[in-house]
Amino acid sequence: MRGWKAGTISARSCWRSQVDRLTLHEDPRSGNCYKIKLTAALLGLPLEVRQYDIMKGETRTPEFLAQVNSNGRIPVLQIGDSFLPESNAACWFLAEGSDLIPGDRFQRADMLRWMFFEQYNHEPNVATLRFWLHFIGEPNLSDQQRAQLIAKRIAGCDALTLMDRHLADRDWFVGTGASLADIALYAYTHVAEEGGFGLGDYPAIGRWLERVSTLPGYVPMS
Repeated sequence: MRGWKAGTISARSCWRSQVDRLTLHEDPRSGNCYKIKLTAALLGLPLEVRQYDIMKGETRTPEFLAQVNSNGRIPVLQIGDSFLPESNAACWFLAEGSDLIPGDRFQRADMLRWMFFEQYNHEPNVATLRFWLHFIGEPNLSDQQRAQLIAKRIAGCDALTLMDRHLADRDWFVGTGASLADIALYAYTHVAEEGGFGLGDYPAIGRWLERVSTLPGYVPMS
C-alpha cells in the first residue's frame, strides 16, 4: 500500500484520539463489513466491533432499529455518538486524507465508479449467491430465490469477466497503488467460490487478489 502523504498521519491520529471512538456494528460473515475492517487495518486505525447474527434477525430488533440503523442493515460505522450506514461510505470516512483515495480528480472519480459498480453489478450477484448457497443452502431457498439463480450466476460472471479484463494490464483498479476501489471489490471477490464462481477462470483477478493479500496491515476475513 502507498504510504500516507507527509504531515497527514499525525494530524489524523490526533483528530481520532481527540474526537471519537470507532465501533463497527457487523456480522463477520459479511463482505460489506469486512471492507471496513480491512480499510481500518491498512490505515492502522483502531476499530472496536459489535457483532450481530443477521440469520437470527438481530439487526431487525426494535433496539437496533431505534439506536443503530432504522434500515435494519449492517454494517454501520459508529463514530462517537454518530452512526454511518453503508459500507463504502464508511470506508471513505476512514480513508479520507490517505492515499487510499487518489489525489488526482479523475482517478478519484474513477475510484468511485468502481465502488458504484461493486454495489450495483458485483455485490447483488456474487455476494447474494454466496449468501444463498453457502449460508442458507440451496435446499432451503424459496421458489423466488431459485428462479433467480441462473440470472445472478450470469450477471456475476459478467462482473468478474469485466474486472479480469480491466486488470489484465494493470496491478490495481485505479492508478498505480491500492485504493478503496480495490478494497470494495476484494471483499466479495476473494470469497466468490463460496457462491460457486470459479476464480481459476480469471487469472488477472487471481494475481490481483494475491497483491491485495500482501499489503502491509492486511487482515483476513473472519
